[in-house]
Amino acid sequence: MKQGSKNPFKGRQFTAEIILWAVRWYLQFPISYRDLEPMLADRGITVDHTTLFRWIQAYAPELDKRIRPHLQRTNGSWRVDETYIQVKGKWVYLYRAVDAFGQTIDFLLSPKRDAAAARRFFRIRSIRGPSRSTRMPPFQSRLKL
Repeated sequence: MKQGSKNPFKGRQFTAEIILWAVRWYLQFPISYRDLEPMLADRGITVDHTTLFRWIQAYAPELDKRIRPHLQRTNGSWRVDETYIQVKGKWVYLYRAVDAFGQTIDFLLSPKRDAAAARRFFRIRSIRGPSRSTRMPPFQSRLKL
């Protein structure tokens, strides 16, 4: 990430939230860029593994530096938040599972409005109670510099 830049996500096709979620998943779980690609596709985001590589190389060090002091456990309480956003020139619905602290737990992009399907998606996924830990493992071992 460029130092001194006010918005490090300026000029990106995807929102900062989507980029940061991809980087966080890569750092938190033992997955490859090619494994992360279908995980994002399940949520309605089409992105290539080389783009994921670039995002992680650019944002992981800064993310680790900024977020590590503020990480906390989530509780079992969450709700679904819905909004309509534009991604790559197309309007889509963004559904987010938000915890009691207002932090996004998971998200889903959908071309059609269907809140019930989004709730089912979040229930089927990993949102079943308090998370084991939101602490990210050290990223240095995962980065391929």
